[in-house]
Amino acid sequence: MFFDQSEFRIRFDWGERGLEALGPGSDAIVIVDVLSFTTAVDVALARGATVFPHRQRDASAAEYALEKRAILAGRRGGSGYSLSPASLVSLPTGSSIVLPSPNGATLSLQAVRYGATFAACLRNAPAVAEFLRRRGGSVAVIACGERWDDGSLRPAWEDMVGTGAVIEDFQSRFPGELSPEAELALAAFRHARKNLKSLMKRCVSGKELLERGFGADVEIASDYGASRAVPQMLGDCYVNVAK
Repeated sequence: MFFDQSEFRIRFDWGERGLEALGPGSDAIVIVDVLSFTTAVDVALARGATVFPHRQRDASAAEYALEKRAILAGRRGGSGYSLSPASLVSLPTGSSIVLPSPNGATLSLQAVRYGATFAACLRNAPAVAEFLRRRGGSVAVIACGERWDDGSLRPAWEDMVGTGAVIEDFQSRFPGELSPEAELALAAFRHARKNLKSLMKRCVSGKELLERGFGADVEIASDYGASRAVPQMLGDCYVNVAK
């Protein structure tokens, strides 16, 4: 089927429908949700934590946290841990945390039905790409995007650029094996790279977080290559599989 980009080793698409198209025929799936789920996962795993994705922050999330004997992340801006990466920089080493997210967590839980699932952001994109190059096989990078008020997908600048950051580390080793969609994401990253922090603050999602008082989250998310963590879904949680 022409939607699956199967003639290319490195593939890219958006959201749940893109995952449904690319997931079944790909050896590895990379979920990208820069502001903020996959950045939060990276920060937590760099602290030695285990992250349990959950679709919604509701009563079921509280029950799930009790079942897993894990911390339940609260709402961004509260006094405790949350989807805000800045709130997780002091997470106790070895913690388990349930991280609800309607985008990144939801796609992570769906992706494991198809195969090996990883989480990437700008911080750990080179580390994730290096791990997957050594692993071999085809790779589908899925940008989560955001949601409009009616629930439909809103493609997000930061996720396009984050996807391109993952693909950047593949292009020199696999010439001609990037789909046109993947090449577009790569071009977006290369265009943004020289002014990454400035552009992140000026994109729609970045401006929203700045206006809400979460400038530290934008700074953390913009720190390209700062982390060597490689988050992989093993069972129902993300763990750091970096060697």
